[in-house]
Amino acid sequence: MKAKDFDKKFDQGKDDIIEDLDLSTAKRPNQTPRRVNVDFPEWMIVSLDKEAARLGVTRQSIIKVWLAERLERPALNK
Repeated sequence: MKAKDFDKKFDQGKDDIIEDLDLSTAKRPNQTPRRVNVDFPEWMIVSLDKEAARLGVTRQSIIKVWLAERLERPALNK
């Protein structure tokens, strides 16, 4: 399908365009994972593990969520 035809189909909103997309090659920008090593004091690890257990998630998950929340805060205040 040509881009012009795809755009027309999308703009008309009559048909579902998902069937015309190859989602197996879709990528989210700036979402490629990169490994980072960070050293934390023992008390932080203990606190992170307690909170992660309380929430039923992994230590890595809670670190990612908390960092994302903190990094998004300035963007919300602009």
